Amino acid sequence: MIGRTLGIYFALRFLQSLTVIFFTIFGLIYMADFVEMLRRAGDVPNTPIVIVLLVCLMRTPSIAEQVLPFATLFGAMAAFISLTRKLELVVARAAGVSVWQFLAPPVIAALGLGVVVVTLLSPGAALMKKEADIIEAGIFKTQLSAQDSNLWIRQRGRDQQSILRADLAVDSGLRLSGVTVYVFDLKGRFVERVDAAEGRLLPGEWELKSALVTAPAVDPRQMEIYHLGTNLLPAQVAQSFVAPETVPFWSLPRLAEDTESVGLDSVGYRLRFQQLLALPTLLAAMVLIAACFSLKLSRMGGVGLMVLGGVGSGFVLYVASKLISDLGGAGMLSAPVAAWSPAIVANLLGGLTLLNREDG
Repeated sequence: MIGRTLGIYFALRFLQSLTVIFFTIFGLIYMADFVEMLRRAGDVPNTPIVIVLLVCLMRTPSIAEQVLPFATLFGAMAAFISLTRKLELVVARAAGVSVWQFLAPPVIAALGLGVVVVTLLSPGAALMKKEADIIEAGIFKTQLSAQDSNLWIRQRGRDQQSILRADLAVDSGLRLSGVTVYVFDLKGRFVERVDAAEGRLLPGEWELKSALVTAPAVDPRQMEIYHLGTNLLPAQVAQSFVAPETVPFWSLPRLAEDTESVGLDSVGYRLRFQQLLALPTLLAAMVLIAACFSLKLSRMGGVGLMVLGGVGSGFVLYVASKLISDLGGAGMLSAPVAAWSPAIVANLLGGLTLLNREDG
């Protein structure tokens, strides 16, 4: 079995390479975001440069979190190539250490890093991203959220229930445009349909303007204001329009349940929660994939092709993950399947390749 000292050494070499690559990417993201924000701030007179720097710094951790798997892949490849070039892995193999034994410390380190990121760093990044969005909205006078893909809400009032659809929702869902409401009694019998140009949520009711009310066996009537009772609170609806990336990991399950309780779609929050749960497994898969392309002796040539193969594999995995994530967000796949399948398949492929090369 691999010794404790050697295992810690391999893990530290991996974490050292990962840290250098991650903060290099972090710096590039920060500079690119700062240049873009500075360009936008040029159209707003008297915008303090310190505020721009702060907003970019608060937004960067959330963006950099998305490239952590690639930083893990490149960090592992750099560590393994360095260890192979210095013949340290050759000596370890000669001493009877198998590939699975010297891969175990980096894999465990990747799993531990994933747990730390999910439980500690990701919630902090989400909170900073939320505050940065608020500051940015104040600077550029923009809306914090907008949804325009046929919003549907199921709700109840004191003596009725209704299904509300809107073409556009702004101001965190508190103001709607192109509103259509189907009103039913408490027994589920259809009562009337209401078509309104716009509406806004007030305590205990929706205020619909320029409403056309159509009911069975009754002539349609035009109403300047139509009051629709609701059990929704403004805070509940506004909370349901929060972007999943700005919600801390620990708050995602509760927010998903609250969103469903007000009749809104909670797929985004459930998918985000499952993706964060699967992050440690995905980081471990990146270590295995890196090992597939970086354990060859550099004196045998082909290092450039190996690195290119690792980068290509990471790109293919990213495209596949993005595609599956979009399918999950559209409701075509369940959130656990969409979040976990890329990580599990990547682990299986990496393990199978290593088995074939090392033990086959």
